[in-house]
Amino acid sequence: MDLINQLEQLFPPKQLFTKKSQLVAYETDGLTSFRSEPLAVVVPETHDQVIETVRLCHKAGVPFMARGSGTSLSGGSMPVEGGVVITLNRLNKILKLDPENRFAVVEAGTVNLKVSQAAAPHRLYYAPDPSSQQICTIGGNLAFNSGGAHCLKYGMTANHVLGIKAVLADGEVAELGGESADTVGPDAAGFFCGNEGLFGVALEVTLRLTPQPQRYCTLLAAYDSLEKAGHAVSAVVDSGMLPGAMEIMDKLSIKAAETAVNAGYPQDAAALLIVELEGEIEAVEEDFKTLRGLIDTTGAYETRVAQDDAERMTIWKGRKSAFSAVGRLSPDYLVQDGVVPRSRLAEALVKIENYSKEYGLDVANVFHAGDGNLHPLIMFNGKEEGALHHAEELAGKILSMCVEMGGSITGEHGVGMEKKKYMPQMFNETDMECMKRVRRAIDPLEIANRGKMFPGGEAPALTTHGAHPLEKAGIISRE
Repeated sequence: MDLINQLEQLFPPKQLFTKKSQLVAYETDGLTSFRSEPLAVVVPETHDQVIETVRLCHKAGVPFMARGSGTSLSGGSMPVEGGVVITLNRLNKILKLDPENRFAVVEAGTVNLKVSQAAAPHRLYYAPDPSSQQICTIGGNLAFNSGGAHCLKYGMTANHVLGIKAVLADGEVAELGGESADTVGPDAAGFFCGNEGLFGVALEVTLRLTPQPQRYCTLLAAYDSLEKAGHAVSAVVDSGMLPGAMEIMDKLSIKAAETAVNAGYPQDAAALLIVELEGEIEAVEEDFKTLRGLIDTTGAYETRVAQDDAERMTIWKGRKSAFSAVGRLSPDYLVQDGVVPRSRLAEALVKIENYSKEYGLDVANVFHAGDGNLHPLIMFNGKEEGALHHAEELAGKILSMCVEMGGSITGEHGVGMEKKKYMPQMFNETDMECMKRVRRAIDPLEIANRGKMFPGGEAPALTTHGAHPLEKAGIISRE
């Protein structure tokens, strides 16, 4: 019996898509430059359906990938050609919320923002806040170790995951971590974070919840150059303050955000710096005095402070809409995700401006300034012959610059399909082989999200028998 027949026995017709007209919606993710057609798409409504699908794929040697809302910007949730897509959107329940111990257990298809909404009555929230938090899912956040505007103070997804229940690529179910922040031995849950779907499929995730700050203070500073805004970030960090968030937007991203949501940003600014302080009332008020004086020395020609929560939310609405709003300025664009040391942020911004002129392509810059995570949006017209290739060349130059400056090719969007050819610039052959060996220890057939992250082809390895390597090492326990 072939795999499709087996899936037909497992899923009713409304949960199994095999027709081309049904598959087309799943051919790509947020990075539409890449697309491929899967063999089938399944829509599980129970954990057992996910587990059995993975086991059937493993037995047949057919690749599979898990998908949430498809917001990946690196091609990481693009289908594996001829493989099975496992969509997790219907596995979206909050299974447990423990306000006393400050954690929540959620299914992988749960939307990020939904966790904070559920925790709000207890004055708690889930700290990682990607720009797509109104639609992106916890499973995707886990796979790519997402951050968000407030990652400077609170860290990435891995810093907020306590436990994971997952089905590994060979169909085995593993419990990683638990409900307590105090664990003995290797950090198995942290090990699973950021695997980009190469280890298997997360089913449930135990998340650490954070107390809501007593006070927010959000400052918006306008500059006549990106370089000045970059130096301002270094000045704030060097002062010893730890803001909840520091973000920069350039002229093009300001224009896009204004067109989309009318955030009230200064229209003539070359760059905007958003700094948000949060915490206990007395500490925030004291830090704000320091921050206000510091910003006055950085060349800002206009400074605004949100007077109430509505003004604060308007400022952030503009920032978080910037990615999608750029679509109003250009028919197509690529979003990059490189990282540079904060000390070289101003230098990196000048270089990107020069690259933009060299390639004759507009680049809108909007990024997490506090940790040097750049998000240049390269605009082009895909209908023009060679335009995509030209834009990709510019994107590659920016990534190479990040590595040369001692940074990274990705901060939170992952490697996926888009950046895998740049992996050798950052890692040598020994590093790459070590990563591949770890992957093969968990997925010997290399069927979980095959073709992602590593450059070139990936030949299937032989199946191992007996106890799982990670079980022998005491990293995972079986159900």
